Amino acid sequence: MQTGVETERQGTLGGERPNVLWILCDQMRAQATSIYGDSNVSTPEIDRLAKEGVRFVGAVSGTPWCTPFRGALLTGQYPHQSGVLGNYYPLPAEAKTIAHQFRDHGYRTCWIGKWHLAGRGTDAAELPPELRRDSRRFVPPERRGGFEHWFAYENNNKPYDCWVHTHESASGEAYRLSGYETDSLTDLAIDWIEKQTRGQDGNEKPFFAALSVQPPHSPYDLPPGAQGARTPDSIRFRPNVPGVDWVREQAARELVGYYAAIERLDWNVGRIRRALERLGIDKKTYIVFFSDHGDMHGSHGQFRKSCPWEEAVRIPFIIGGPPDMSGAASIADDPLNHVDIAPTTLGLCGIPKPNWMVGSDYSGNATGVKPATPPPDSAYLSLVVPSGVRDGLDRPFRGIVTRDGWKYVALERQPWLLFRLTDDPYEQVNLAHVRRYHPFREPLHRRLAQWIEETGDRFALE
Repeated sequence: MQTGVETERQGTLGGERPNVLWILCDQMRAQATSIYGDSNVSTPEIDRLAKEGVRFVGAVSGTPWCTPFRGALLTGQYPHQSGVLGNYYPLPAEAKTIAHQFRDHGYRTCWIGKWHLAGRGTDAAELPPELRRDSRRFVPPERRGGFEHWFAYENNNKPYDCWVHTHESASGEAYRLSGYETDSLTDLAIDWIEKQTRGQDGNEKPFFAALSVQPPHSPYDLPPGAQGARTPDSIRFRPNVPGVDWVREQAARELVGYYAAIERLDWNVGRIRRALERLGIDKKTYIVFFSDHGDMHGSHGQFRKSCPWEEAVRIPFIIGGPPDMSGAASIADDPLNHVDIAPTTLGLCGIPKPNWMVGSDYSGNATGVKPATPPPDSAYLSLVVPSGVRDGLDRPFRGIVTRDGWKYVALERQPWLLFRLTDDPYEQVNLAHVRRYHPFREPLHRRLAQWIEETGDRFALE
């Protein structure tokens, strides 16, 4: 926790309390941006946000799976602590979240888009057939994590058939968005921000809002205007995609839509920034851009997520927005994890991390304020329960990614993966079972055991 002086410096932009907007997308790996050197995609707006702010190249999704990541994101607790172990494990109604902390400090809060934290209970069986789908399920106010304004859906995999409920509907009424999901949700976000800025409700509070879009998540449908812009034959594969026909055929086919969705999201990031400028609040609004996890797309012959390879766990994480971030670090190598996002966001506004959050505050990389305590040397990885989906991992794991470039992952009672990422960024040489590398594996194994103990996790490492 910062000292009082540091909090005061950290919590203002131009003498005013800053706004914060999360832009959260689903299944976008960090490598799928032009700033990371991917020649398949062009992301000028995301790149500009990173160049003007700070890009966390060490950021990971500690649990690369939708719902447990989101539980950790909001509570600042690991999945085994929050109770959100896997998909369809609900966020407990009594759980404290970042929204509660912002509201306690005088902020207006809003969630827009995908939620995926309501779980699957008996209520779904009692709904009419057309409302049983997650895309139409009503999330009652007490299950919205403390967000007071709400334009959201539980889960959906149809970007041209997106339905949202609002905080103004008392029961199951929803309305269908027109057009492509990312565009329409961005419209909602801009409209909400405009109303807050112009004080249409007579309230001049600063805001914390989350824009949560499903694309580029599968089914990789093409966004408007993307038809014919890219073909499977034009895709350049990562070096760790094996030369197996069916793997490359599937990866190429899906990557066409994946990259197009990312470019459409990038365009909408630009729309948001221009709106903030038009409203005159760009100088006092932080934009925090990130993803819940990545997507394998054929690397190591794997698809989707819930596994510990770089394409699944390495996520984009950027803090930008204000045109003058002279104190920003530009590039930060801190091993930022899902539990760190809430404390870091609060830190941007000078709001102390509550005692129920276990993550670290990395906001100093954006503000120039040094942390009172040194950050961890590594990030903790976990899959608490098997994912249960066709392309998911069928057993739990625990692991760490260190600041100095090591990754170590273990199955129950079994070392599994050991990579030196600085020399082997594509993870093509597994050193876990090579005796010559035992002197490197053993301290990493002990550090992993320490993480398990310190976080109160239960895992049969030995």
